[in-house]
Amino acid sequence: MTETSGADSEQFTLPGKHLPPVELANLPEPVPLRRITGASVIILATAIGSGEMILWPYITSQIGFVFLWAAIVGFGIQFFLNMEIERYTLATGESAITGFARFWKPWWWLFIVFALLQNFWPGWATGAATTVSFALGLGEDAPVVPITIAALVAIGITLTLSPVVYQWVEKIQGVLVALIMVFVIVAIPVATTPDAWGSLFTEGIGDIGFPIGHEGLSAALLLGALAFAGAGGANNLVQSNYIRDKRMGMGQRMPRIVSPITGHEEARPSLGYLFPTDRENMRRWKGWWKVANWEQFITFFLIGVATLVVLSVLAYSTLPVGQVEQEDLAFLLLEGQVLQDVVAPWFGTAFWAAGTVALFSTNLGIIDYTCRLVADQLKVNALKDSHFWSESKIYAAFVWLMIVVGSAILLAGVDQPFLLVVISSSIAGVQMFIYSGLLILLNRKGLPKPIRIGGVRLAVLAVSFVFFGFLSVLLVLDNLGG
Repeated sequence: MTETSGADSEQFTLPGKHLPPVELANLPEPVPLRRITGASVIILATAIGSGEMILWPYITSQIGFVFLWAAIVGFGIQFFLNMEIERYTLATGESAITGFARFWKPWWWLFIVFALLQNFWPGWATGAATTVSFALGLGEDAPVVPITIAALVAIGITLTLSPVVYQWVEKIQGVLVALIMVFVIVAIPVATTPDAWGSLFTEGIGDIGFPIGHEGLSAALLLGALAFAGAGGANNLVQSNYIRDKRMGMGQRMPRIVSPITGHEEARPSLGYLFPTDRENMRRWKGWWKVANWEQFITFFLIGVATLVVLSVLAYSTLPVGQVEQEDLAFLLLEGQVLQDVVAPWFGTAFWAAGTVALFSTNLGIIDYTCRLVADQLKVNALKDSHFWSESKIYAAFVWLMIVVGSAILLAGVDQPFLLVVISSSIAGVQMFIYSGLLILLNRKGLPKPIRIGGVRLAVLAVSFVFFGFLSVLLVLDNLGG
């Protein structure tokens, strides 16, 4: 057993019926905020390319700002969801899904199914290829499918050759997010109008609504937009894996995903630890919890909300409300064309280039987090005794499986990016309903009393469970009625 300072240790252990029991170990010393800044940059990059770049500007082009309140609420709920996912991992080193499986074993493979169903659809890479064609002026004859497949292959090469995958993904996503932020900052004085900012406050605060039944805004689109006001779906759950590879909390004691070709693999599964709830370990816990909350709030919530609002105001400034009729990327094409006419030709091209960067960064993050989730759960559950199938090998195998399946979907003719994004995001919303409830169970019953969820955070998770449950029922009823 790992050495502890365990005189004051509370005799608590994780459920061990379905997975092996855990050892006691001291919680590592917390680090300053500047050392962990960036732990949420991957989830932020994924968020920007889904709801922020596509779904919410489209909704704004249809009905103005009357529903934008829900995006802010969605981001807020996801901040609390992410922190409850982080709570379990900071304390144990295990991912939240592993924690769920300790209570009911099938959860591990069900969440693998959910993640694959959500993310086999290469909507973001297709969107990036489409916006590239806008920027290059290729028109309707643009080779979108070949460009998309080439982008997917480039992502696969990057993810399977990186010595420590998380470090490379964080660096790449950090650069891509920085490029998007430059565009957003320039767009405020150059392309948004005072009238649009005025309407943001008059409509967004004084005229809020819920546009159920509005033509052009299906239940699937609304559920998806709320799920993707932030990251959405299985992406939030993989915040466990991100902070573990960032070496936060008990994550310091866990193996990392590396390249099977260029890195040093560890074949052991990512089964965790518990720390004694004595004075020293609780001091360390409070330090980790504080810096983790600040990092998530600044990187994910503040930057994410600001980006979503600016891009929605930009759409409102550019496109007269209600004049975009098609549910596809035609509104991005039209928005860029108007920006070319009203601001300058270079700015419309810059808008499409920013869209390309955002959508590409999202697809990179999606392939990474899906395969990270799958590899973690297969190694912990089905392949825990295998000396050959390390988490890294499983990860690399699924990266290329996703690329092959995504390419096959495109070659079969399902290549409309907006449709693919709506399919993915609506599945994400149903997942969020399920794991909002599971996180309440996990962080009430699966952790020692001094570090369990309670108070406001417990209330927010209950609201999330009801909120996404209500929207999931709407989705089912809408499909039955259609």
